Amino acid sequence: MISSSAQPSPASLDRSTEEPEAVSAALVRPQTSTATELPEILCKRYKIERLLGVGGMGAVYRARDLLREQYGDPDPYVAIKTLNEEFAEYPDANALLYTEFALTSRLRHSNVIRLYAFDVDPHSQRAFITMEPLKGPTLDQLLESHPDGLPWNEFRDIALPLIEALACAHERGVLHGDLKPSNVMLAKDGLRLFDFGLGQPVQGLLNGLPKLSRKRIAAWTPRYAALELLNGEGLTSTSDIYGLACVLYELSSGLHPYSRLTAKQAKSMEQDKSLQKPANLPAHCWPALRQALAFDKEARRVDARGLLQAFSASAPGLFKRLLRR
Repeated sequence: MISSSAQPSPASLDRSTEEPEAVSAALVRPQTSTATELPEILCKRYKIERLLGVGGMGAVYRARDLLREQYGDPDPYVAIKTLNEEFAEYPDANALLYTEFALTSRLRHSNVIRLYAFDVDPHSQRAFITMEPLKGPTLDQLLESHPDGLPWNEFRDIALPLIEALACAHERGVLHGDLKPSNVMLAKDGLRLFDFGLGQPVQGLLNGLPKLSRKRIAAWTPRYAALELLNGEGLTSTSDIYGLACVLYELSSGLHPYSRLTAKQAKSMEQDKSLQKPANLPAHCWPALRQALAFDKEARRVDARGLLQAFSASAPGLFKRLLRR
């Protein structure tokens, strides 16, 4: 989906190849497969140029739009996402990819990856999504150069658009399903949240989408997955809030809030009782973030708008702090 300014990182594109334990699929293979190898040209229009990255479920390529090129477009390039060859063989593979397209394309927000179209190549029967090509570091790459976390002003410039993107998604009935640093990119024209491959609509919305059993695809990234997901419960907006809170904590401190453990492991060790406010984070932001990091979903009573309000607020002055005391 996206290429970085340096060597493309597979983790920034789809399910991370660095975390194979995070990906499992109990799909049943069809008796015969109608999908074939990905052709060099899709739909007689998109010429594949090079692979940008491969994840557990999908592959992303840089491609040239021959139609745009024919009419003199000086920048005819797009990014193309398709399921990898293993997943493309399953009978509902195209529906799975279409669901990602349908969810993401509802989100017309400057900080969400922009998708162009969903197509199926008639010859190979391979479904694919065309989207904007982006360059820039992902947040996991940014964290490598900031082991102590980001200063407040730099952190705030990333946190606010990220929270706004998730707030927009939730308000439009879309759940992301896999919030983590490698699914957020700092592009030249602003932050992008991407990879809604594990996303789904909130209950009661978008009922016309294909009914896919998400229990068959348990590909949550363990250390950013909420406890209820690890316990086999369904995805909710509060599950997204936990993943977002882990990312925000890590950006501010340089460290995962629970020592890179899963929520289940950290809860068994009672790590939440020793959780401390990151030194770079203003005190007035900590109560909302601390609540979002709760293991039990019932205790996660803050939503994306609540986090946005907390992180947008100015620090209280001395007089107000004295009044509170």
